[in-house]
Amino acid sequence: MEAKYKKIKRSIKSKILEGLIMPHEKISSESELMRQFNVSRHTVRLALGELVSEGWLYREQGAGTFCTDRTNRDQYQSQENPTKNIAIVTTYISEYIFPSIIRGAEAHLSKEGYHVSIFNTNNKYDQEKQILSKILAGNYDGIIIEPTNSASSNPNLRYYLNLERENIPYVMINASYEELEPVSFMMDDVKGGYLQTKHLIELGHQHIACIYKTDDAQGQKRLKGYIKAHRDLDILLNPKNIITYQTENELSTPIAGLKKLLNNKLDRPTAVVCYNDQLVLRLMDYLREEGLKIPEDLSFVGYDDSLLSAISEVKLTSVIHPKSRLGLDAAKAIISMIKKNDGIRSNRGISKLYEPELQIRQSTIRLNKNLAKVE
Repeated sequence: MEAKYKKIKRSIKSKILEGLIMPHEKISSESELMRQFNVSRHTVRLALGELVSEGWLYREQGAGTFCTDRTNRDQYQSQENPTKNIAIVTTYISEYIFPSIIRGAEAHLSKEGYHVSIFNTNNKYDQEKQILSKILAGNYDGIIIEPTNSASSNPNLRYYLNLERENIPYVMINASYEELEPVSFMMDDVKGGYLQTKHLIELGHQHIACIYKTDDAQGQKRLKGYIKAHRDLDILLNPKNIITYQTENELSTPIAGLKKLLNNKLDRPTAVVCYNDQLVLRLMDYLREEGLKIPEDLSFVGYDDSLLSAISEVKLTSVIHPKSRLGLDAAKAIISMIKKNDGIRSNRGISKLYEPELQIRQSTIRLNKNLAKVE
C-alpha cells in the first residue's frame, strides 16, 4: 500500500506537471492538505519537506510554500555530469516501421553526444501521460514524439504546454496535435491515400474498398485521399466499400468488414486499399483460408513500404514511407531547437511534409474493359 505522504507528493507533483500549479504560485496550506487527505500534520510536513528538497517547492518564512520555477533547468543538472538527454516516444517500438525511424534518429543523436531514452505509449493516453510526467520530472533536453490517438482531442495537452513553459522543445512525427501547431515531420497522407486509389482506378478497378484506422489522423487523411481520388477521376463511390476501425478492434473489424463485402456477389470489390502493410498481411491470412488469391481475385495496395511488403509471399504495392530519413530529420531539428533555445514558435518553419510515392509490385493487377482480370 502506498504511504500516505507519498500520495500527497504524487498529487502535488501531478498538478505541477499538468500546469495546474504555476511557478511561484502558493500551494494549499498544511491545514488544507490535512483536511484534503485526512492525514496528520506530520504526514503533510514529510511530503512537503521532500518536495522542497527535490526542488519542486520552496518556502518563504511567514508566507507559505510555493511552486518552484523550474524553467531554468540548468540548476537541476549536475555540474560534474552535465545531462544531454533526448526522449523518443512512439506509439509502438519493436514492430513494423518504428525500429527504422528510431534508428534514423538515434544514430544522429548519439553522434551529437546525446543519450537517448526510448518510450512507447501503445497508443494509449494514460501511458502518454505517464511518460510526459516522467520527462517533465527528469532532465531531458528535448523530445521526439509520435502523438497518441492523434485524430481525437488529447487530454494531455496541458503537459505539452508545460513542456513549452519549461522551455523543453519537442517535435512530432507521423502526425501532430493541430491545437499545438508543433514542429512536425510527417507524410502527406491525403496524397498517399489518393495515390493508392488512383493507381487502382488507372488499372481499371471501379469497385475499390478501403480499410483505414481512424483514431489516428493518418488514417483519416488517407480516407480523405481515397474519396478525393474517386471524385477527381469521376468514379462513383459506394459508401459500403468504406471500412473503418480503431486500435482496440484492429484484429477483428477489418476482417469482418472485408468478409461482408466479399459475400456480396453483386458489387463485390475487385481491389482494396489498406491503412498499412501490416493490415494487408493479416487480410492475406484470411484470404488464404478462403481460397482466394492476390492479385488474381483481389488487388491490394498497402502503405509504408515496410519490410513486410518485400518479404510477403506476394510482394506488395505500397506507398513509400521515409522512415530512417524522417527519424534523422527529426533528430536534426530537435538538436537545432535545443541549441537555439528560443522557444517552439520561432522554429515552426522547419517542419516537413514528405511527398509520397508508390512502389509498384505484384499485389495489383490490371482489369480489362469487361472487368475480367488479365495479366
